[in-house]
Amino acid sequence: MKSQQLSASPHATRNQYPPVASRWALVALALSILLASLGISIANVALPTFAKDFDAAFHTVQWVVLAYLLAITIMIVSAGRLGDVLGHKRVLVAGLMVFTLASLICGLAPNLYFLIAARALQGLAAAVLFALSLALVRDAVPPEKTGTAMGLMGTMSAVGTALGPSLGGLLLAGPGWPAIFLVIVPLGLATIVLALRTIPSTEAVKMETKTGFDGWGTVLLAATLAAYALAVTVDNDTFQWVNSALFLCAAVGMGLFVYVEKIAPSPLIRLSALRERTLSVGLITNCCVAAVMMTTLVVSPFYLSQALGLNTALVGIVLTVGPVISVICGIPSGWLVDRFGAPTISIVGLFEMVLGCLTLALVPSEFGVAGYIIAIAVLSPGYQLFQAANNTAIMMTVATDQRGVISGMLNLSRNLGLITGAAVMGALFTYGVGSADIIKAPPSAIATGMHLTFKVAAILMGMALILAAITRIRQTIPAALKPRETR
Repeated sequence: MKSQQLSASPHATRNQYPPVASRWALVALALSILLASLGISIANVALPTFAKDFDAAFHTVQWVVLAYLLAITIMIVSAGRLGDVLGHKRVLVAGLMVFTLASLICGLAPNLYFLIAARALQGLAAAVLFALSLALVRDAVPPEKTGTAMGLMGTMSAVGTALGPSLGGLLLAGPGWPAIFLVIVPLGLATIVLALRTIPSTEAVKMETKTGFDGWGTVLLAATLAAYALAVTVDNDTFQWVNSALFLCAAVGMGLFVYVEKIAPSPLIRLSALRERTLSVGLITNCCVAAVMMTTLVVSPFYLSQALGLNTALVGIVLTVGPVISVICGIPSGWLVDRFGAPTISIVGLFEMVLGCLTLALVPSEFGVAGYIIAIAVLSPGYQLFQAANNTAIMMTVATDQRGVISGMLNLSRNLGLITGAAVMGALFTYGVGSADIIKAPPSAIATGMHLTFKVAAILMGMALILAAITRIRQTIPAALKPRETR
């Protein structure tokens, strides 16, 4: 009864807002998604600049990206719960304020470690923007417009990812790297004002109806993920014992997290849901796909600038090609899922990603920038096909009262993949180059690192494809035999 009472409130208030107010509220939510997505992609193009300006090694510079992703990963599942307890609009506006302030601090950072700390704060706020923007859509638009609004949220996420590299490249070529963070500040302030004026308020959960906040689960998950990220980014040549200790801490932390989630009255993640094959395979493949896509954003700037000799502005423009293709392919991918079914399109998407990774490993060395663009043009549509199919396959089988939890788990698997792509695949790239000082490496060494990294990425996508295909076969055979048995 309590859950029914809690869910009734948004529906009761949803139609109290006129169409114009709903449209402006939707704009505020879309801008929130745009800001958080910009934060992911706009800093990647500046990694070579950070390495030069701060005289830092690659494994240190990549924490500008990792800190943001790790903070989102830690907070994404908990952000929705905070919104339920304190009020969705209130927490979203607070997140916008923190995000804007953190962007200002990033732009004024005096050194690399200060910048990394500010990026972590920015990532914590971004998790709130990602989670609560989607939660508030149901309160901002009429029921018959919810699907369209959710589609807009996805489009704005892709637009933010596409805009980041090109905007970042232009700003790096002009004012310099502080501008890539300072440019977010006025947009953040405008979004705060718009959110305050247009987004409908939702009541916080009353004390007697609170289901509780899994504080221990949140702390253990944060510690586990932090240990894992540190383990894969610390310089292996110097601190091998530290790596081993961190991996051990991550393993122990995961064990404790699983135990706490089993006994928690309001677990952060419901482990029983992982017994469903469609969900568990979907989460694993989602993690693998996210790792490969993040690899393109982390490795490509070095390859384009040092192996192919592009200037900063051109690197940003070329990096925009993939996200732009993803934006274009989003709606057609959804139509194909509806037409041919999610399992089939998921396999097609993974197969295309295997081809894309192989193309990235082999073609650019022969055809230069054109070869790189061709490879991305193969990889990106496969990514969109998989995303549309995998999300549909998972969410269509989830009960109504479990959608928030499963959505959080999807976000968590994606962000774990992004961290792995930035850390593990970044380390693999460094190994392929043969030196931690990538800035001073010759073009041939950069090309070698690129080839190795995406050959491994192709193997990873091949394993994901096999896993998805086996799952599809196991689901198809019993379904085919069932009518005969009933006869």
